Amino acid sequence: MTKFTHLDDAGNARMVDVTEKQPTVRSATAEGFVRCAPEVVAAIRDGAVPKGDVLAVARISGIAAAKRTPELLPLAHVIGVHGAVVDLEVTDEGVRIEATVRTADRTGVEMEALTAVSVAALAFVDMVKALDKGVEISNVRLLRKTGGKSGEWRRPE
Repeated sequence: MTKFTHLDDAGNARMVDVTEKQPTVRSATAEGFVRCAPEVVAAIRDGAVPKGDVLAVARISGIAAAKRTPELLPLAHVIGVHGAVVDLEVTDEGVRIEATVRTADRTGVEMEALTAVSVAALAFVDMVKALDKGVEISNVRLLRKTGGKSGEWRRPE
């Protein structure tokens, strides 16, 4: 049976010690989707959402979240987030969110990319919830990661 790295010999949760690992360049890209009513999509496209610029607020929220991931996930390492890009694409069904996070550190940034997408989606919902109570977040997932011991990984098509 595989030994779980986040459990000690007694089965207690622990933070993995990465002190001896050498920093390497790493990146991770995640995506998610926020489905909303056609009226919300039209309001976003027209710049007519009462709370303001939905896409800018979601983008900045996602970037800030990537940098604060260890505050939210107790076993995540504090790492230097050296780059974070959050892109939002408005579609007829809602908005697709993609976040890429980069570092040169001892551990990967998969959780930071997933957190960026998740919080950007939540910020989007917060900005449009008065217009659409049925807004829905879906398909938050890792698309690819590079660097570290396991090298490159891509989600199969």
